[in-house]
Amino acid sequence: MDNQLLSQLSSTGKFMMDKDLAWGTAGNISARSGDGYIISATGTYLGELEVEDFSFCKEGEHVVGKKPSKEFLMHEWIYEERPEINAVLHASPFYSTLIANSDIELPSNYFVESMYYLERITRVPFYHPGSKELAQAVKERAKDANVFLLENHGIIVCDVNLKEARTALQTLEYTARMHITALEKNININSLSDETVYDFLHHSGYKPLRDWNK
Repeated sequence: MDNQLLSQLSSTGKFMMDKDLAWGTAGNISARSGDGYIISATGTYLGELEVEDFSFCKEGEHVVGKKPSKEFLMHEWIYEERPEINAVLHASPFYSTLIANSDIELPSNYFVESMYYLERITRVPFYHPGSKELAQAVKERAKDANVFLLENHGIIVCDVNLKEARTALQTLEYTARMHITALEKNININSLSDETVYDFLHHSGYKPLRDWNK
């Protein structure tokens, strides 16, 4: 397995735990590597991932390393559907999971980062964690969004690399916390208009425009 990528994955797990974006052994993370992908092993604590706490998988099979997370197919099928995606983070941060467990819709038009990283969010109905039914449900929505709210379970973010995926995850949780806090305190947030969001995404030069027709 790629040692540099293993180090990046380990740092990502620690980042998630340090920023309250993950807890306990809940969640799993992966990155594309060659003709397969490296994923955290089953039962691992994301804040303390060592080199031996990863697995290399491809084509639905565990090839090298410890036994992979039971949700490895969910990661694999995102990579199959989205060739530009190179990192997948699955966790259950408090505020984002609260929204996933409710009928609250999360706006993406609050500030710069939310407009870009939360441009498209989709919901996935509950299926048992690690089941093929869950992996299939995520696969069917993989081309629709980069953020997935897994109802009564948690969330997934995916992006072109681990750095962008971390930023997307942090933006998701920050926005969710802002939204829930505003609801609790009866604060009216001045959201940006659809026209402003469109102009920002297409003309600001903040980030490359995503091609959702892939």
